[in-house]
Amino acid sequence: MAVKIHPSVDKGLSQQSKTFKGGTLRCKCRKDPVVLEITGNVAHNHICGCTKCWKPKGALFSQVAVTATANIKVVSGENKLKVADKKALILRHACKDCGAHMYGPVERENHAFTGLSFVHTELSADKGWQPPQFAAFVSSIIESGYDPKKMNGVRKQIRALGLEPYDCLNPGLMDALATQSAKNAGTLHG
Repeated sequence: MAVKIHPSVDKGLSQQSKTFKGGTLRCKCRKDPVVLEITGNVAHNHICGCTKCWKPKGALFSQVAVTATANIKVVSGENKLKVADKKALILRHACKDCGAHMYGPVERENHAFTGLSFVHTELSADKGWQPPQFAAFVSSIIESGYDPKKMNGVRKQIRALGLEPYDCLNPGLMDALATQSAKNAGTLHG
């Protein structure tokens, strides 16, 4: 039996629309939900096994992508948002009622991700978002209590979905982080 990864990918990956212009995300509240409008599509969509990202009930992984923070507008329910951990790099704004993470800006000075926000496109009924491109922090699901002896099955299922499993971010994002660190340290110029 296949390992259940996340409800939005377990039956295969969705298709991205080349003409997609953005959409709406809604928290899980039935009454007075937090609603965000996102202009444009997202980038670096991925499934994530870290213990910080919001996951729907029963999911091993979250599904999270990035967009420019300037592309996000809170349409309603802003009063219901609370930052989950004010000391974290990603300032995850979660709904106080249902717990769904709506967006998480990176505001740390001189960081490669400054100006970006992490969002969960699974909270949208709109079709055309970029599908997941890779799996990040795969081994971190062990920290959530997943049996380490079953990790080969998890990685096998992730690959069957057409995604590459990493125990960090994908190489392009890791290069961006290392480049910014080198610039901050003065070891790389330009």
